[in-house]
Amino acid sequence: MGYFRELPDLQYQSFLSDNNSSQNYLIVKNLFRRCKLRDDLQNVFTIFDKYNIQDGMRPDNVAEELYGNSELDWVVLMCAGIVNVRDEWPLSNKNLYEYASDLYGLQLNDIRHYESLEVRDSQEKIIMPAGKVVDENFTVNYFDTQSKTYKKNSKSQSRIGISNYNYEVRKNEAKKSIYVLRAAYLQQFLNDMRQEMGYSRSSQYVSRNLARTENTRTISP
Repeated sequence: MGYFRELPDLQYQSFLSDNNSSQNYLIVKNLFRRCKLRDDLQNVFTIFDKYNIQDGMRPDNVAEELYGNSELDWVVLMCAGIVNVRDEWPLSNKNLYEYASDLYGLQLNDIRHYESLEVRDSQEKIIMPAGKVVDENFTVNYFDTQSKTYKKNSKSQSRIGISNYNYEVRKNEAKKSIYVLRAAYLQQFLNDMRQEMGYSRSSQYVSRNLARTENTRTISP
C-alpha cells in the first residue's frame, strides 16, 4: 500500500543492543499520523462518484481502474470511509459462501427472521411496507375503503423468511456501494493530504517530514 510512503518520518531513540551512543536514532514511519476526510465533503457530489464494487475486486483493483495506479488503494479506502478492510470491504461471492458456511454450518439455510411483504389496497395505497421485521405468524388484516370490505392476507402473502445466508448476502451487497474521488480532483487531494500530514514547528520539529522524539538518555538524571 503506497499510503505508508506518504507518512512522515520520526527519529526515534535507538535501543538496539549494538547502540554505542546516546545520540543514535532510528528513522521510522510515524504510524500515528493520519488524516481523515472532512465530514462535510461527503455530501459534495461534484467531487465524488457513486461506485459499485464488482465481485472479487480489491481496493488496488479499483484504484488501478480509476486512477491508473494500484498503489492509490488507500485513496479509495479513505474516500469510502473504510478503516478496517477485512470487515468493511465486500467479500467475493465464493469467499462469502465459505465464510457463511463456516459461521452457520448446518443452519446456513435456516430462517433467521421474517420480513413483511408489501401490501396494497385496491386503490394502490400501501397498507404495509416491505422489509419490516415481523414474527412467524404475522398476517395483514385491513379494511378496503373502495370495496368496503375487510380483507385478510395469509402468512405467505404477508411475510417472507430470510435465511442466515440471505442475511449475510444482504450485508455484503450493502458494502459494494461506495463513494470514490473523481480522477480530476486526485492531485489536489494528494497535495492537501501531504500538507496536512507534514509537521508544524515545535520542539520536536526537524523538517516538514521529520520530527525527533525526546531522548530519555539525555534528559534523565
